[in-house]
Amino acid sequence: MRTWIRTETDRLATALGRLDRRTATVLAAVATLVILQDAVGSRRFFYDALSEHFPGEYTGLLAWIWRFLVQGVTGFALPLVILCGLFRQSARDAGLGLGDWKFAGLAMALYLPVVIAGTWFLSANPAFQAQYPHYAPAETDWTIFLIYEACFLFYWIGWEYLWRGFMLFGTARTFGIYAIFIQAIPFALLHLDKPLPEIVLSLVGGIALGALVWRCRSFWIAVPIHAAQMIALDFWCTLRARSGALGIGLDALGML
Repeated sequence: MRTWIRTETDRLATALGRLDRRTATVLAAVATLVILQDAVGSRRFFYDALSEHFPGEYTGLLAWIWRFLVQGVTGFALPLVILCGLFRQSARDAGLGLGDWKFAGLAMALYLPVVIAGTWFLSANPAFQAQYPHYAPAETDWTIFLIYEACFLFYWIGWEYLWRGFMLFGTARTFGIYAIFIQAIPFALLHLDKPLPEIVLSLVGGIALGALVWRCRSFWIAVPIHAAQMIALDFWCTLRARSGALGIGLDALGML
């Protein structure tokens, strides 16, 4: 029995010694950070633990702002501590440099017309109108809409860096280009509560964004691309809610 235990212990030690510590840490940290986001960064947590400290008329918006800020901390700040602080990875290797900004700018310029048109079509779907914008009062007050969307940027920085920065560049040494596909899997799974077209697009988009970031060697391009997509969708859905415009034709556009 002692011999068997010693043999298995030696095998475990050998296996652990062969692991890339950075890759193992990043994969474990990603799961931990998502759990932390749900536990502490949810609106439910804000209402249960923090809302009593604020005037009641602001708690709805503040609950969303809380979620956005926690996503920024857990998706961007804490991963940077791990990669650049713990493992001494340079900011450039961690995906924080400008990278090929000319290629990124061209990709953004080509993508914007597509996303503006695409979200117009998506916004005609009642399932999307029921989802966006997530904070319903933003549909009726442009000041609230602008505050909500501005704070949303903290969310996008944290969301995009967690997958297209931390997970992609943090595991690239082990997985190489396959890290693009690995980071897209949990990204797609976290969209399962969305309308079906968005679930499918999340997988395609996760791979495409990962490939773009890999090509540009910078995660920053993913932020305006994803943010523009959601801001445009929120904007179209808001205009439809205000005007009652239905359909996708010129007559619907004329009603906005």
